[in-house]
Amino acid sequence: MPDNPQSSISRRDLLRVAAASALTLALPSALGGCRGPRNEERAGAAPAAPNTDVARLRDWSGRLRAEGLTAQTLPLGPASTRVGELAIGTPYKAYTLEEYIKAGGDPTAKEPLTLSLTEFDCVSLVEACLGVARAADNRATPSWGDFAGEVERVRYRGGNRGSYSTRLHYFSEWITDGASRGLLRNLGPELGAIQDKRALRFMTEHRASYPALANDTVFREIGEMERSLDSSPRWVIPTARIAEVADRIQTGDVLAFATSIPGLDVTHSAFAYRDESGILRVLHAPLSGGVVEISRLLLPDYVAAIKRSTGILVARPLRA
Repeated sequence: MPDNPQSSISRRDLLRVAAASALTLALPSALGGCRGPRNEERAGAAPAAPNTDVARLRDWSGRLRAEGLTAQTLPLGPASTRVGELAIGTPYKAYTLEEYIKAGGDPTAKEPLTLSLTEFDCVSLVEACLGVARAADNRATPSWGDFAGEVERVRYRGGNRGSYSTRLHYFSEWITDGASRGLLRNLGPELGAIQDKRALRFMTEHRASYPALANDTVFREIGEMERSLDSSPRWVIPTARIAEVADRIQTGDVLAFATSIPGLDVTHSAFAYRDESGILRVLHAPLSGGVVEISRLLLPDYVAAIKRSTGILVARPLRA
C-alpha cells in the first residue's frame, strides 16, 4: 500500500535511519563522512574522468534537455532531482575527498578537485546533481570541465579553490556562502525557522579525526574559520514544525539535517523530493554500504527518526 502522511514508520526504517545517525558520530568529517567524490586532478587542469563518468554526464544532460528541464525560466530544483533519479542505485562511498591527504598530499597547497558521477556520498550527490543541471543549461554537450567548474564553485568558499581550508566543511556555511553568491536562497527565515547560535567547533575539538589538521597551519586556519561562523547562526526548522511547512518545500530544495551533537551543525544532506502523488520524501545517498535512493519515509518522519536530530535547514537552488 502506498505511503501517506499518516502512515506508520516501520521498525526496519527506524533502525536504518538510527544506524545512519549513530555511524555519523564515528566518521572523520564535519558532515560525518557525507563528503567526497573522486578522480583527482593534475594541478591547473580539470580532472580526468573515466569513460563511464563522461558517458553519464552526456546522457544525463541530454535527458534534461530532451525533457525540457533546462530552460532558464524554470526552477533548477526539478532538473537537479531528475539527475538524482538517474543516479538511483549508484553506490555510496565516503572519504575519497581526503584520499590525497592520506596519500601524503599537502593540505596547505591547492586542493585537487575530485569528482565522480559513479559513486557518491551525501554532499557529493547534491553537488553533482546541481553541477550536471547547471552544466546542461544552454550547452549541446557539456564537457567534463564544464561540470567540474560548476562543482568547484559550490564546494569552495567564494567559489575559489585553494588549500584544504578553503573548502566549505560545515554544510551550513555551504548554504550561506552559496546564498551570498546567488546560487541558493536560504528558505529558513520565510519558513519560520529558529536560529541555532551554538558555536561550531567540531573539527578542532576532534583534531585527531582529521588527517589534514595534523598540520599546525591548517589547524589554525580551520579554527579561524570556525570562529568566523560565530556571527552566522543557522536557520533551523524544528522537527515538530516540518509538517506545518511541508507544502512550501519544493522538489529539488536542498535539505540539511540539523543535530544537537556539540559543535556540529548537520549530519546529513539531501534533496526534497515529491513523488507522483505529491508526497514529500528524501532523495539522498545514505550511509556507507548503501546506494542513492528515495526514502520510503516521508520527510517529517525521516527527520523524526534520526537520533539527536533537531530539524532541517532548507535552501532553494537558483540558476546562477
